[in-house]
Amino acid sequence: MTNTSLEPSAPERAEATAPGPPSLTAPAAPPRPPAVDPSRPFGAHVRMSWWKPLVIVPLLVILMLLIQILAGAAVVMFELLVLGKEPDLTNPSLSPLMMLAANLSIAAMAPISMALMRWIGKVPVREQFALARRASWERLGVYTAMFLVLLLVVNAIFFVVDPSSLQAISFTGGVLALIVITLLTTPLQAAAEEVMFRGAILPSIASWIRPAKAALVVGLIASSIIFGLMHGSVDPWLLSYYTIFGIAMAVMAVISRGLEAPIAFHVVNNVVIMVIGALGSDNGNVVMDRSVGMGGPFILAFIAMDLVAVALVWLYERRRRGAEVGSGVPQTTA
Repeated sequence: MTNTSLEPSAPERAEATAPGPPSLTAPAAPPRPPAVDPSRPFGAHVRMSWWKPLVIVPLLVILMLLIQILAGAAVVMFELLVLGKEPDLTNPSLSPLMMLAANLSIAAMAPISMALMRWIGKVPVREQFALARRASWERLGVYTAMFLVLLLVVNAIFFVVDPSSLQAISFTGGVLALIVITLLTTPLQAAAEEVMFRGAILPSIASWIRPAKAALVVGLIASSIIFGLMHGSVDPWLLSYYTIFGIAMAVMAVISRGLEAPIAFHVVNNVVIMVIGALGSDNGNVVMDRSVGMGGPFILAFIAMDLVAVALVWLYERRRRGAEVGSGVPQTTA
């Protein structure tokens, strides 16, 4: 009788169950580690491929110099062709227009830094400003008020020690213009430097080293040296001050796990210095001389002020953490 069953025959079953050739499907790639490690200190919290800092850091430095040069050249051409003012190469100074161009050119580095860190480093903007917590306007306001009092007290002491400096104060149209430009644009300039150096360059360099403490030390020192060199001074006192200033700002960021404290101090410091410089300027033309001999032991007083500011940040953050623990508020949402 003919077998009309639909069941496969024994040879067919054997063939169906025989092992086939190995699958050529590639194994699934392991998930990429996140770009931010919240368990590490701020500044050493970013993970990057080794080549990314080699792109981000030089590109930021080159763009900062290039934009400033182009902005300065545009102002020189405007003052020469429109205002009929020839540049004085023997006595270089910052006019109100030149100050405006310098501040806005540096301010442009904030969005550029954030874009490069987001695009190349894959670091979310939020983690560029704070780690394991939200960036806080309250923190920024408290630190701004705190540092403003500190700067005013320190400069009042300087005026008491040297009352002759008060005699140079004037209120001309150029002086008032420079003060207005300082108040409106210097906060943008100072904040942008913090976003660039402490929010981008510091963690980029630190990402090369895996041990957290070593990464933090290397990133902090290297980014602060670059910060000091970018100020263009060859005077050993001034160069040392700018570098130590950068270190102080980085330490503030590490202590507070964010950029609010260094932004506040940098803004207040630059605004107060520039307003005082404007009041003593030649109709709003401020001489920015950073050549050899312009520094001296008096720089130690400013370094001491920076250290006091760091101590204030440490005390405030310690008190804040204590209050959060006592109230049961999770510190990651502070």
